[in-house]
Amino acid sequence: MDRLSAGYDEIEREKQGNAIPRPISDHGVIGDLATLALVAKDGAIDFMCWPNFDSPTIFAALLDPENGGNFEISPNIADARVVHQYRSDTNVLITRWMGADASAELTDFMAVNNGVADTATTLARRLKVTRGKVQFTMRCAPRFDYARQKMGAIVNGKAASWEPSASVQGFRLSSNTGLSADGADVVAGGLLMAGETADFILAAVDQRLIEISEIDGFEDATIAYWQDWASQSTYRGRWREMVNRSALTLKLMTSRRHGSIVAAGTFGLPEAPGGSRNWDYRATWIRDASFTIYALMRLGYQQEAEAFNGWIGKRAMRCGSRGKLDIMYAVDGGQVPEEVSLDHMRGYGGARPVRIGNKASEQFQLDIYGELMDAIYLSNKYGHAISHDGWRGVRDVIDYVCEHWQDADAGIWEMRREPQHFLHSRLMCWVAVDRAIRLASKRSLAAPFAKWIDVRNDIYEDIWANFWNEENGHFVQTKNGDSLDASLLLMPLVRFVSATDPRWLATLDAIGRTLSDDGVVYRYKSADGLRGREGAFSACSFWYAECLARAGDLKKARQVFEAVLNYANDLGLYAEEFDVRSDLIGNFPQAFTHLALISAAYYLDRELDRRNDQEWRP
Repeated sequence: MDRLSAGYDEIEREKQGNAIPRPISDHGVIGDLATLALVAKDGAIDFMCWPNFDSPTIFAALLDPENGGNFEISPNIADARVVHQYRSDTNVLITRWMGADASAELTDFMAVNNGVADTATTLARRLKVTRGKVQFTMRCAPRFDYARQKMGAIVNGKAASWEPSASVQGFRLSSNTGLSADGADVVAGGLLMAGETADFILAAVDQRLIEISEIDGFEDATIAYWQDWASQSTYRGRWREMVNRSALTLKLMTSRRHGSIVAAGTFGLPEAPGGSRNWDYRATWIRDASFTIYALMRLGYQQEAEAFNGWIGKRAMRCGSRGKLDIMYAVDGGQVPEEVSLDHMRGYGGARPVRIGNKASEQFQLDIYGELMDAIYLSNKYGHAISHDGWRGVRDVIDYVCEHWQDADAGIWEMRREPQHFLHSRLMCWVAVDRAIRLASKRSLAAPFAKWIDVRNDIYEDIWANFWNEENGHFVQTKNGDSLDASLLLMPLVRFVSATDPRWLATLDAIGRTLSDDGVVYRYKSADGLRGREGAFSACSFWYAECLARAGDLKKARQVFEAVLNYANDLGLYAEEFDVRSDLIGNFPQAFTHLALISAAYYLDRELDRRNDQEWRP
């Protein structure tokens, strides 16, 4: 695996007996707005939670190649060139093997029928020979409950089932070819001639029997759904293919049933090779989801904003008069499970511990209120007006911010050390109060304007007085500190400071010198209370490009932006971070990165058009 870090392969082969995980960047993603699956270039599904985003895995070979379980379909084509691509404007994935004498293509998708809430999770896989003749093999090897349970299947001709138990939701595999048991696994194989297919459908045992002959209908309906959704985008600018892929990826991470949005589709993928920064991102962060809504609204998608506002509105109303929100919630709005380690899993490339649940859910983070209020304000500006009960919940939230904005917190990066006074947290408290004032004024809503305006002004003055380092000549991460933080890049993006203010330009220049490396940007380089070093943060790299554009340096902004575009995998997907070679590391796909791409593309494209208009105007 030449795309893993240097020296990494040899070390891990010694540890795991040649059981090396497939590179993160070799994967595509499919889903049905309830869960998702990662499909590697070799035809293996090596990560999937069933039946929901935050359910236990049934396939997790990405985190433990030997014991995690996977679903492999392998055509035997000598010296084949392998190409991964999506059907145009869909999340239907095609893998093509092209050899000298034969070719085949594998179509993978999860059925989405009009996006309705009661669409049962259905995974469909079709291998078709397009030229010559091909011998193929299939192995479906589920390992239930995060690979803590191995359960044999009941095989009957062209169908197999793993029966449900107290802790496992069973499912059925059906095919148009004969299936056989091989221990706890189900296998198939044979010779296919040009035009012939081997079809497989995985579906819950408690739903109606799905006939294998229905696979064409499922595929047609799924393609139609995604293409219809993609066609609603109002974006017509440069880099349209990457913007649309990002939008489709963000949509994949939304829950059709609840309206919530997961931060990423996976857990346990490391921020550094062999490291211990391995978190579970299968939850709805208020911050990430709010930014996602902002990005989708820019492209004209209002329905997702309304669904998320309905979801978060329930959280706000349940907080009562206290106004305090959790920083993250489970997909259904409940509490995020307690953080535990799956010590039986070897981890991606030996990166341990593999964690599920997230202890950061217990942290106090003030910035979430700003991101939330920005999304609510924009949703109301461009969509439906907020309800009376919704506004009451907002007022409680803003009153909480007014009382606590001076408190220390864990900050946006969820540092596991003593709380501090972070500029970004102050900034987002300012955003929260500012957007509430704007919303109340726009909708003529009752509000304690005098109190809110005083607090907004106090926060503004506090930032300028306590987070500007005169000696270094730039804004800093913490109160009276001296370190930089890429979250400062949001200062002009949320309109706290002019993008051309001399003090801001000095800060932007300092971030470029200190935190940027080959166009990618690190979140910070100060101690964070954790062992090891993380990679460059993908979203920050796009924030940096957008800030350069807003500062008027369109040439450099475009260079940075397009360089980071080239660091995506061949399907246009991003993980959370980049390693030293700008390969993908961390949980995948990550919403934060794709929404930052959309925002940067939107602004940079608009500014390039304006400059061109000015240059060519007679």
